[in-house]
This record gives sequence, C-alpha cells and structure tokens, in this order.
Amino acid sequence: MSTKIVVGTQWGDEGKGKTIDILASEANVVVRTQGGNNAGHTIEANGQVYKLRLMPSGILNPDTLCIIANGVVVDPKVLLGEIDDLNSRGISTDNLKIDARAHIIMPYHRELDGLSEAARGKAGIGTTKNGIGPCYMDKAERSGIRICDMIDKEKFENKVRENLEIKNKIMTLVYGGEPLDAEEIIAEYNGYADRLRKYVVDTTPILYKAIKDGKNVLFEGAQGTLLDIDLGTYPYVTSSHPISGGVCVGSGVGPTMIDECIGIAKGYTTRVGNGPFPTELEDEIGETIREKGHEFGTVTGRSRRCGWFDAVIVRYAVRVNGLTSLVLNKIDPLGGLGKLKICTAYKKDGEITYDFPPTLEELAKCEPVYEEMDGWDEDISNIREFEKLPLACQNYIKRIEELCDVKISSIGVGPDREENIYK
Repeated sequence: MSTKIVVGTQWGDEGKGKTIDILASEANVVVRTQGGNNAGHTIEANGQVYKLRLMPSGILNPDTLCIIANGVVVDPKVLLGEIDDLNSRGISTDNLKIDARAHIIMPYHRELDGLSEAARGKAGIGTTKNGIGPCYMDKAERSGIRICDMIDKEKFENKVRENLEIKNKIMTLVYGGEPLDAEEIIAEYNGYADRLRKYVVDTTPILYKAIKDGKNVLFEGAQGTLLDIDLGTYPYVTSSHPISGGVCVGSGVGPTMIDECIGIAKGYTTRVGNGPFPTELEDEIGETIREKGHEFGTVTGRSRRCGWFDAVIVRYAVRVNGLTSLVLNKIDPLGGLGKLKICTAYKKDGEITYDFPPTLEELAKCEPVYEEMDGWDEDISNIREFEKLPLACQNYIKRIEELCDVKISSIGVGPDREENIYK
C-alpha cells in the first residue's frame, strides 16, 4: 500500500499538477480534497497542454479512479466544461466519481464574491471572484447546497428559493447589486444535475476499501501552504485547508492511513494577489524570472509576483505539513541570472528570526537575510542526472535541502512530465 499527499509549500503555483500527473501513472486512485475552480493545475503531456481546474490530475490515465471528494466546492458549469473539453480530446471521464457531500457553487456565490471584493476597494483580498469564499461561508453557516441536494429536484428547488430570498436582500440592500431569479437558476442547475448524476456517489467507502486493499492512492489539493485559512498569510488566503491536515478532513480518511507527504516548491518564490512578500523582486531580475518561468495564472492569467527562494517559508511548510520529501520545480529559469540569492532568515525589529511569523503585521516588518551563491549559464533542460548538472546548480539544490531540513527527491528542469531529475 502507498498513500501519498502532494501539497504546495509556498503560495501555490509550484507545479503540483506536473508532479501529480507523474505520480498518477503509478496510482490506482487520485483524490482532489479541497478548493474549487479558483486554482488550476497545468499539465503538459504528449505534446498537449491540459489546464485542469476541478478535475483530478489522474484523469489523463485511463486506468486511474478519480475522486472529487467532500472537501471540494464544485461549480457544475465549470466541471462540465472540463468534462466536455477532455472528451473532445479523446480523454475518457468514465472513471470520475464525485462525493455526494461536496458543496456546489451557486450564481449568488459568484455575484457576492465580486460585490464584496469591490466593496473592499484598496483593501481587497485579490479573490478570483469565482464564488469559492461565499460557498465555504454557506457551508460553515450550514445553509449550503450540496451535490446530493442538487440531484434531488424538489429539495434543490426549496433550498434555492429559501437561500435566494436572503441572498437577494444582501446583494441589493447591502451592496447595491441586482437580484437574481430563482426560476432561472433552478432550470439551469437541473440541467447540470441531469448530466452529473451518474458520477455522484458516497466516495468514502470506495476510498477506504482501496486503501485497505493495498491500492496506491494519491491525494491532491489546490493552492499552497501559505494560502491555508488557518496557517497561511491571513486574510490573504483561500477559504479552505491546502495543507496535509486538510486532506483527511476533505476526503474522509484518517491520518494513520497516510504514508508519505510530498511538498512541491519552485527554485524561487511566487505569489498572486495582495500581501507582504519578503523576497519579492520588483526589478529586471524579477521580470526575467516571470518571463522565463511563464509565471501567469492558470485560471486568471494574472502576472505572478516573483522573488528569490525563501527557505523560511519552506521550512515552515515542512513543519506544518510533516513533509517526508520535497520536489523542487522550475530550477531552469534561474540559469543565466548571474549570482543567486537564498533567503535563510528574516530580520525583524533588529533581531534575526528563522521562523515564519503568525501575523501579517509581523511579516510586513520582515527583511530577508540573504545568502549569495554562484549561478550557472548552461541550459539544463535536457539533463536527467543530478551529477551532470553544473556544479553551481548542484550546490544551489543541496543548500536548499540543508536549509529546509528535508530530502529533495526530484528536480524539475522543464514543464513536461519527462523533464525531471530524480535524486
């Protein structure tokens, strides 16, 4: 038996999709455990690019069972769009299962997301306005609508009318927006229900049996450690738990059933949206990394903020996730930059700290303490053995391993699933 969790160790966008796609080739089951279509995984395979937002990355493997678990919030329109796109490209989705407990994103969630973000003005969080936060709010308030409700027409209609009476008052009286029509929503979502019904089951006994039978199970999430609603850079976070602990809650699996927790990082640091970013490079080097690394959002297309590798952040991720190994992606964009820097600690109020601070106010005061290392000019994208990398590149990777106190199991030297070095 092998049960593996894959988590992002930074602010997301670390290349989890590529790693999951590789691991999925050996997995019998791949499980998406949290988040919604506010994040995406980009996978390059066989000369094609797949941008997945809700679909588990194992869907490209016809022999892999793919589960959208209870912790995910599902926009049925987006999911059906992914299904149609994959089917049109010859990828079967017959092996998809959706947990009946997963909550669904409604039109009023998207509307409220946009209205509330606009009302915040300059204090905006940087939400994608896809309705994820308001959907999780309803889940916590116990007024949410789940997949099992959507496929029960009578129950669904009653819930929509009941919820919309309140939501329309909030949208119009609080935010000055326009009301939505219940009948239009009901008709639209009844159509989605008819198409998705065949995928909906209780996935928890299926998953439990797979683990008990010794199957290889891979758990994937969206975003990264610093976007966790409890342990991330609050309030500039997502509305769920992208850390390893969230996997158990989001899939109905006990922690004693997990064997490995694999963290994914880039050879530098990026983030999207607002909030302090100690190693951010607002200069030509930052722009070069952005262009060479194609640092633009899978879902939004927004430019990602880029900076030097921050070992304080990744050490924090190692600790809160209980990482057993680290995958270091996107080393190749650092080639040709000259001297490289790694943030080893922060300086705050005149003192050195090696720990990531719990509050935004403290993080904003932190200045990076850098260690400078030699860079390399060679193209490393065709190298497949660690010992054949330029010595400066080897030293850079080894230093990250030492600073973060975690074994680096593989290094990504390009976007394709074959462009890796296993260490």
